[in-house]
Parts: sequence; C-alpha cells; structure tokens
Amino acid sequence: MEYIEEFDKLKTKVLKYILYKKRTEQEVRQKFIREDQNMLEEVIQNLKELEYIDDSKYIEKAVNEFMNLQNLSIRELTYKLLSKGLDKSLIEDYIQSNQDMLIEYEKKSAENIKTKKCNVMNEKEIQDYLIKKGYKNE
Repeated sequence: MEYIEEFDKLKTKVLKYILYKKRTEQEVRQKFIREDQNMLEEVIQNLKELEYIDDSKYIEKAVNEFMNLQNLSIRELTYKLLSKGLDKSLIEDYIQSNQDMLIEYEKKSAENIKTKKCNVMNEKEIQDYLIKKGYKNE
C-alpha cells in the first residue's frame, strides 16, 4: 500500500513537470535523479505507454518550433536536440524522413540570416558565418 502511494506521488510530480512543458525522457531522469530509480523507471514506462513521454513526438514539436525562428541550420537543430538527451538515431531518422522539408527550411533560414546581417557584414563574412553555423556553401 505504501509503495502505491509513493508511486502515485512520484507519478504526479513527474506528470506536473512534463505537462508544464514538453520534456524528453532524459530530462525527466535528470530532474528526478534523487528519487527511487526503480520507481522512477516504472513511472517513466507508464507515462510512455500513455504517450505523455514520447521522444519522437518531442523531436517533431521541437523542430517545428525551431523552424519558426528561421535562424538555425540542420546541424544546429541536431545539436540542440542532442543536448536534450535525445537518441541520435531518432534524430537522424526524423531528419532523413523529412529531408526535403528541412532542406527548404535551411534555404529560407540562410536567406533570413543574410538579410539580417547584410548591414553589418560584407558578403564574404556572411558566407563564412553561414558555413560556421553548418549551412551548405551555396
């Protein structure tokens, strides 16, 4: 009986954490590192089954948000997702299956950056800046 109460308490805490803002599985693990790890594992599995924690959906949502900013290359998007503790293969699968859309986004993003930087940098500096950020040299 006590285990069930503790499980429910932890599940409620985790649920509040992920409902406030979408979180990755790794972010949940880091936040609740001081909790009973066996119980946390059960809570995470339960929330994954209920689709409250879904790293694939997190990637899709995060990429859409990043795309709205129009200032990141695909490489930068990848690094941001990796920093959230997401599995590299999940990220690569998403990029591969959405390659056409992401290439189009990257072109628009590069143009957006060029427009913003044209008053402060010359063409060569802008090209160098874009290459450094991971854009293709076009």
